[in-house]
Amino acid sequence: MNRIASVAEIRSHFPALKRKQNGHLVAYFDGPGGTQVPRVVGDAMTEYLYYHNANTHWAYPASAETDQMLEEARQTFADFLNAQPNELAFGANMTSLTFHLGRAIGEEMNPGDELIVTELDHHANVDTWRRMAAEREMVVRQVKMDPVSGQIDWDHFKSVISTRTKMVAIGAASNALGTVNDVKQATALAHEAGAYVFVDAVHYAPHKLVDVAAIGCDFLACSAYKFYGPHVGILYGKHALMEKLDVARLVPAPNKNAERLETGTQNHEGIAGAAAAVNFLADLHPDVSLDRRLRLALVYEALDQRGHEQVARLWNELDAMPHVTVYGPSPENTRTSTLSFTVDRIASEEVTRQLGEAGIFTSHGDFYATTVVERLGLADEGLVRAGCACYTSDEEIARLLASVQNMAK
Repeated sequence: MNRIASVAEIRSHFPALKRKQNGHLVAYFDGPGGTQVPRVVGDAMTEYLYYHNANTHWAYPASAETDQMLEEARQTFADFLNAQPNELAFGANMTSLTFHLGRAIGEEMNPGDELIVTELDHHANVDTWRRMAAEREMVVRQVKMDPVSGQIDWDHFKSVISTRTKMVAIGAASNALGTVNDVKQATALAHEAGAYVFVDAVHYAPHKLVDVAAIGCDFLACSAYKFYGPHVGILYGKHALMEKLDVARLVPAPNKNAERLETGTQNHEGIAGAAAAVNFLADLHPDVSLDRRLRLALVYEALDQRGHEQVARLWNELDAMPHVTVYGPSPENTRTSTLSFTVDRIASEEVTRQLGEAGIFTSHGDFYATTVVERLGLADEGLVRAGCACYTSDEEIARLLASVQNMAK
């Protein structure tokens, strides 16, 4: 049996879980907007800032130590994504990295070329590419979602892709509904048409272990603050593509992969913390003799099973409550442990406020997945979103359900 650290042991690493609100221990269901951080992440950031803080590529010890830390962080994320270290760039966040990448890819685009985005995506994977399309006079095709199932309309996807398609931007998972998309299929269809593929894995990476080699995508981005790290973005790109991109850069700046995609001095302490978050996840498996990628795979398998059981309970019990509506794929589908719902006649902001007073932290609104919420007919009211993380306990699930039931009455 694949045994990893228990929920109780995992929770012991998170200082935030000792917080109280109105006498209640806080239950953090706001992970889809940013998870809490284990001590080892804060320790790694503090260690770097106190003892190794320097800029890069200079011939003195602290600078050399910073270079080494960055090399080790690239290797850590290479293991995390099943990539090569020189295929990984760091940045402020996924959105900034995607804008930067889009400007570079846009240099290859011509008027009349076509871009595909989807209705299911966070707008960081829509508006960034629309900007590129506007600058290059491209045609934008938007793939529809089915508001009932919360899934992409794959027949529509296949109908809009053609030899005119030059770029496909698709999310691996919906941050609003928990939908998991078949990005491997999307990549195969795009490559058959001769198009690049960019995958937004920001919501996917906390729940499913990313494998860029298996997906086959050209580019992929994720954000460490969604999987127990600080606010740092990570961009993967195939080595040959990263090497040839005409990126906006300063003339004296490094021009080797993947530094050539990194603008200015990086958030070194954040990168140290982001790597520590990956190692924290790997270390949840007790057998340190196994390599990091394998330990990550085993940990993710166990956490995914636990998360599926928790979200299935949430879905089934919320769906059975009068005046409560749940949205997105039902539990028999492949999905993440994130679920959105509404309570009749109570605005999502008010639901979140009342839950917060009881020490249950959820989020509300559209979560930048604006088109999803519009297609659900909830542009004014928004959704209430609850996400399970590695530290979510069954007792917290019960508290959330009881509080929503009281509201629904």
